[in-house]
Amino acid sequence: SVESMLFGAGLASRCPSRQGTRLARPLSSRREECVRRLETHLGSGIRNLKPLKTKQKGVDILHDPLWNKGMAMDYPERDRLNLRGLVPPRVKTLEEQSGATLQRIRAYGEDSVGANLYLQELHNRNETLYHRVLADNVAELAPLVYTPTVGIVCQRFGDQFRRSRGMYFSREDRGLFSAMVWNWPHEDVHVICVTDGSRILGLGDLGAHGMGIPIGKLALYCAAGGIAPHRVMPVMLDVGTNNEALLADENYVGIPKRRLEGDAYFEMVDEFMEAVFDRWPNVVVQFEDFESTVAAPLLAKYRSKFRCFNDDIQGTGCVTLAGVLAAARHAGLKLTDMSFLCAGAGSAGLGVCAQIADGMVEAGLSREEAMGRFVICTSVGALGRPDGAYGDPNARRGLSDERAMWVNHAVSDGTSLAEATKQFKPTCLLGLAAQPGGLFTQEMVSGMLTYTERPIVMPMSNPTAKHECTPAQAYEWTGGKAVVATGSPFEPVTMPDGTTHIPSQCNNVYVFPGLGLAASVAGVKEITDEMLYAAAVACVDAMTDEEFASGRTFPAIDRIREVSHLVAVRVIEVALKEGLTTKISSADVREAGGNLGAIVSKKMYNPHYVPLVDPSKVF
Repeated sequence: SVESMLFGAGLASRCPSRQGTRLARPLSSRREECVRRLETHLGSGIRNLKPLKTKQKGVDILHDPLWNKGMAMDYPERDRLNLRGLVPPRVKTLEEQSGATLQRIRAYGEDSVGANLYLQELHNRNETLYHRVLADNVAELAPLVYTPTVGIVCQRFGDQFRRSRGMYFSREDRGLFSAMVWNWPHEDVHVICVTDGSRILGLGDLGAHGMGIPIGKLALYCAAGGIAPHRVMPVMLDVGTNNEALLADENYVGIPKRRLEGDAYFEMVDEFMEAVFDRWPNVVVQFEDFESTVAAPLLAKYRSKFRCFNDDIQGTGCVTLAGVLAAARHAGLKLTDMSFLCAGAGSAGLGVCAQIADGMVEAGLSREEAMGRFVICTSVGALGRPDGAYGDPNARRGLSDERAMWVNHAVSDGTSLAEATKQFKPTCLLGLAAQPGGLFTQEMVSGMLTYTERPIVMPMSNPTAKHECTPAQAYEWTGGKAVVATGSPFEPVTMPDGTTHIPSQCNNVYVFPGLGLAASVAGVKEITDEMLYAAAVACVDAMTDEEFASGRTFPAIDRIREVSHLVAVRVIEVALKEGLTTKISSADVREAGGNLGAIVSKKMYNPHYVPLVDPSKVF
C-alpha cells in the first residue's frame, strides 16, 4: 500500500508522522497527509501501480538500468532509497525525459550508427526510458535498433564494445553450461534469443560479433511485444568463427578459433538447450541467424522437444505469408491461384516457401499441388529437372534433402532467374538470396505484366544494399501496377502522375513479438504450423481499411503493439484448441467472460515508472 511505502521508509525529513512526540495530530491524519503528498508526486493513478522492492539502494540504484529513473525520482522516493543529493535537484516526468531523448536521437541526422550507440548507452542506463521511447516511436527508431543499422553495428561490434549485455556460452565453457545459467541474475526468463553468429543478416559469419542481433531483437520483444526487459535474455553461442579478418582482429570479442563442426557443434547446442530449460522450464528459445546447414536440422531436432522456433525459417516464412495474403487481396487473386519464383535457397528462402506452401494447403491445395507452384533458384540457377539443358549445376554438386524436395520439373536445372520468369510465369517474385543487389531486372518485372495484371514483387534480402530491386524500380517498371513488400524500410514513392505508393516492410517484427507474448502468457508448449498460419492471418486482419486503401501489405508499424496483441490472441486460441497451453486454460478464458484479449492485455509490459521501496524498511 501507499502507507507501507511511506511509513516503512523512515521519511523523517518529509513526513510529519516521523517528527516524534512534538506532533499533536492523530497518526491516521498524519499518514493521510503523506499519502496525499506521494500521490501529488506520482499521480492519481498510483493506487493502480504495484510498488517494486529494490535489490539495491543509494548509488547502486542509479547504476542498475532496470531500477534507475534518473531525475524522475521524486523527493519522497529519493529519501526512501537514500538518493537525496545523488541526482540533480529538479524532478522530471517520464514524458519530459522521453521528449528530450528523442530530440537527442534526431540530432544525429543521417548518422544511424551514432544514434544506435546513443540508444545503446540509454539502454545500459535506463531501461524503462529506453523502451518507452522505442515503444512510442517504433516506426522511427526500429530501423536504428534493428535492421538495417544493426548489420553495421555487428560489423563494428568489437571496436565499439563498451559493456556486456546478455550471456556468452563459448566452446571453452563446455561442461559448465548448467552451472553458468545460474549466473544470470533474473529468476523468471520468458524469452531467449540465441545466435551462433554464422549467418548474420546478409553479411555472413560474424562470429561473436553477431551478439548485436539478439540484443536488438529482444529490445523489440519488449517494446513491440510487451515482454518485460527482466524476462528476456540475449545469448551468443560462441562456437568459433571462420571469418579470417575476425580471427586476426585484436578487438574480436569471441574465441579466435575456427568453428566447431559435426558432432562437436551439435553436442554444444544440446548442452545449451538442456541447461536453459533446466533452469527456466517455461522459456521460449528463438534461434536467430544460424546458417542453413544447421538451422533446419536444429529446428527439426528441438521443435517437438523444447519450446522454440527459428525466426529465419518460421518467422520470415510466416510474415512473408502474411504479406502474400495481403498482396493477393490487392491483386484480386486467391492464394491458391498464385505461383512463386524464389531467389535464394538458404534457410530463409526454403522456410518462406514452406510456410507459404503450408498456407496453400490450409486454403485447399494438396501438398503436391502447393509445392508445384514454386521454382526456387540457387546461386547457379533453378532447382529443376536434370535434363542437361544448362549443365545440371545443382544436381552435379549434390542436393541436400531440404533442397531436393523443391525440384520442379517445369524448368531445367540451372535455368536463370530471367529465363525461369519467362517459362514458369510466376505471379510473385520472392527475393531471399542475400546477394549483391539487382537480381530482379527490369526485363523480369515488366515481363510479368504480359500474364498478370498486378505483379507482386517482394525483395526481402537484408541489408538494403542486398535488395533484389528497390520499390521505386518495381513501380517504375510496371507503371505503378506492382504490389511491393520489402525486407527493409523504404520511403513512399511518388509516380510522375502524382500518385504515391507506400511499400510495406515485410518485417518479422510483425510476428515474433506476438509469438513470444503468446508463449509467455499461455505457456505454449510448441509453436506449431497451425499457430504460424494463424499469426499470418492475424497480421492481415490487423490492417485497417485506410491502410489497405493506401496500398500497404502490412499495418502501419506504429501500431505494432496492437498487431502483437492480436497475433498472441490468435496463437493462444490455436494452442488452447490443440491442448498445448500450460499457464491458462479454456476455463480461465470463460471466467474472463470469454475475453482472451483482456487476459493478454493485462500481461503486457507497458514501460512506465512505478514506485520503488526499500524492502528492509517495509512493514
